[in-house]
Amino acid sequence: MADTGTATPRERYRAQVRAEIKERAWQQIATTGASALSLNAIAKQMGMSGPALYRYYANRDELITELIRDAYRSLADTLRSAAEKAAEEGSEEGGGGLVVLAHAVRAWALRDPQRYLLIYGTPVPGYHAPDDITAISSQIMTLLLDAASTTTPPRRPETPLDHHLATHRDWAGDHPAPPAVLHRALSFWTRIHGVLSLELAGHFAGMGFDPALLFAAELDDLPAR
Repeated sequence: MADTGTATPRERYRAQVRAEIKERAWQQIATTGASALSLNAIAKQMGMSGPALYRYYANRDELITELIRDAYRSLADTLRSAAEKAAEEGSEEGGGGLVVLAHAVRAWALRDPQRYLLIYGTPVPGYHAPDDITAISSQIMTLLLDAASTTTPPRRPETPLDHHLATHRDWAGDHPAPPAVLHRALSFWTRIHGVLSLELAGHFAGMGFDPALLFAAELDDLPAR
C-alpha cells in the first residue's frame, strides 16, 4: 500500500476500495466459507460491476492470498508482541514462553475464528498459495522455536523423531535449535492447534465441558515433554 502521506487521491481511493473488498470477503467467508468466496457477489454488495471489481483483484485466488497474508502477519505481530511483553515482565509461567504464545494464539483465534480457520483449517479447493506465504508463516515458527529454546525439556532417551528431525529440519529454516527443542516445538504446535481447531469448528459444542480448561491442561503437560 502506498504511504498515505505521499499517496495521490487515486492511490488512496484504490487502497480504500481494496480494503472494503477484503472486509466484504471476510464477511462472506464467515457466512459461506472460503471455498464459496465469490468476487461477483462482493461486487454486487458494493454496487459495482464484476469487471470493475476485477481491476482491484484479478481473481479469487489473488484475494484469498491477500487475506491469508493479512492473517499470518496479524498472528505474527500478535505473537511477537506477546513474546516481547513476556520478556520485559520476566514471565515465569509454567512452560515458559511457549505458554505465553499459546494463550496469545487462542485469544487471537477466538477474536476472529474465520481468520484462524482460513490459515489452519480445511484447504480451499483449487487454491495454491504462492511461495511468499511460506516465508511469512515461517516468522511464526521462528518465534515458536525461540520460545521453545528458553526452557530445556527434562533429559530423556532420544526418540526416532529426534533422529529424524536432526536431518529433516527445513521447516525450521536456519534456526539453530537442537532436535529435542524441535521435537518440543512440534509437540506444542500440534497440541494447541488440535484443541483450537476442534473448538473453533464447534466439535465441543454440547459436550458439557469448558474447552479453555482442556487447552490449559494440554499446556500444563508441556514441561513433561
